[in-house]
Amino acid sequence: MRLQLPWLSPDPAAPFPDPRTALREPDGLLAVGGDLSPVRLLNAYRQGIFPWYSHGQPILWWSPDPRTVFRTDGVHLSRRFRQAMRQLDWTIAVDTAFDRVVMNCANSPRADSAGTWITVEMQAAYQALYWQGHAHAIEVWQGSLLVGGLYGVTVGRMFFAESMFSAVSGGSKVALAALAAILREWGWPLFDAQVESPHLLRMGARTIPREEFLALAAAQTALFVETGPWTKAVGNRGLDWLLTDPVANP
Repeated sequence: MRLQLPWLSPDPAAPFPDPRTALREPDGLLAVGGDLSPVRLLNAYRQGIFPWYSHGQPILWWSPDPRTVFRTDGVHLSRRFRQAMRQLDWTIAVDTAFDRVVMNCANSPRADSAGTWITVEMQAAYQALYWQGHAHAIEVWQGSLLVGGLYGVTVGRMFFAESMFSAVSGGSKVALAALAAILREWGWPLFDAQVESPHLLRMGARTIPREEFLALAAAQTALFVETGPWTKAVGNRGLDWLLTDPVANP
């Protein structure tokens, strides 16, 4: 049976269908088409919707149920990994190499896919959001080597994580823990991780009903936050910052 999905209007400001009308199978598929303009992307994130498609497909828009989130006081690093971190000369920075983080995420092999959903068009779209101050990258460095990172989109006081990578084992774990610690310092209660995976669940992610997520996202995205790079606000931080964090080190 062929799926009948709403096609989005060519107008980037046109409304999305109600996320509650998304399909159950495949879980969360809501609409097709449109574009990846900043206006449309920001409208999507405000409503708990995100794009996810592969090369050769039309743009597909999703709002799964349940939704995977992290509380900013809920990302945990294992005792074994924390012990290994004490031997690493890594530093954490933000928004100094956004394009490189996105490129590394696009080129990282995925266990469940032969290709990448981070197409050239997707990369350009998130770079445009970065230049508008709505997208950010957490970077983990060993000297001049980028060993891990993640990127995502902010609307108001809500961070929507998109993808992460490790060039060296553990790089993405450090980036995720750093993101949580930074947002917690600023009083942000949670961030979006979209779809669950065993790796995310081991690090403290939890799933919540879509209805609950939509209410939380609506409240957080409505709060005013000045846009722009986070570089100066965060600065460069060593791993000792995370190793002394009581939340990441229960």
